[in-house]
Amino acid sequence: MDFAPSVYEHAAFLVGRSPWDVSRDAELLFEAHAEAYRRYGHAPIVVGIDIYNLEAEAYGGAVEPPYGVGIPAIGKPIVGSAAGLRALRPFDPGRAGRIPLVLDVAARLAWLFPEADVRVPVSGPFSIASNLVGFETLLCDVLTRPEEAVAGLMHLVEGQLGFCRAIAARGLGVAFFESAAAPPLLSPGLFRRVELPALLRMIRGTESILGRPVPCIIGGDTAPILDALLETGTGYVICPIETDQEAFMKQIWAHTHVRVRVNTSAEVMVRGTADELRAEVDRIVRLTAGRGNVCLGTGSLPYETPPENVLWVRAYCKSLSRV
Repeated sequence: MDFAPSVYEHAAFLVGRSPWDVSRDAELLFEAHAEAYRRYGHAPIVVGIDIYNLEAEAYGGAVEPPYGVGIPAIGKPIVGSAAGLRALRPFDPGRAGRIPLVLDVAARLAWLFPEADVRVPVSGPFSIASNLVGFETLLCDVLTRPEEAVAGLMHLVEGQLGFCRAIAARGLGVAFFESAAAPPLLSPGLFRRVELPALLRMIRGTESILGRPVPCIIGGDTAPILDALLETGTGYVICPIETDQEAFMKQIWAHTHVRVRVNTSAEVMVRGTADELRAEVDRIVRLTAGRGNVCLGTGSLPYETPPENVLWVRAYCKSLSRV
């Protein structure tokens, strides 16, 4: 069983700094993800801490310092409606916000670890819109003015494709994230009507730029929208802990060309004993037995996750692979 932990803010913990400090400093970001890779040897390395803030900040949103070791977040919306998204000019990936910092750090990591799969986090349009417009306003627009919402999302996609071209020009990969659009935040019907057109354009456009299928990482209760996700042509999805994992796996079982990362419980990763960690891994092994093209994942590792727990799961997964 392959093991694919998701290391974002947890990388800051490994160098004894806060997520805020590491997210704003190129050297700290480099050191944190380099240390994580040296310890865990994970794939991919996704270079970021607060991965959903990058684009909203590049468009002019302000990220507020959190208390203690919390995760930074956009403070307040800067666009009044979904329709207003169309007035935004696409940001310049070479100059806007922290995007040049992340690109430079990713390139340094790819040079230092040539065997590694280094990727830059790219947010989906709904996730960006939720930061720029605000969740409540965006959802109201989705319900009352869905055509305007679709147009606003499609406009954001074109900016994201420019971002992906800049990533590809550096010889790096893309990790695509769009969890804000998942049920129960959007109903399956609204997901198909409002989000799917933009998601199709995003995934297929990025695939054309990179020349290979793009992972589509959406957390939440995704079993009800799995058919729509598969329509994008993605070659990689996650089976989140928040969904009915048995129903999800039954639905995707025959689509063996799609790799599935089945996520563990974050609570177990942070506080589990060896017996509890073993039971969680064994549960996922039973769930995926006979399917092929699967791996065990963690969701976003919480900041305070004990490294020994991650290493224990890694070693146990390796032992299962040798059986």
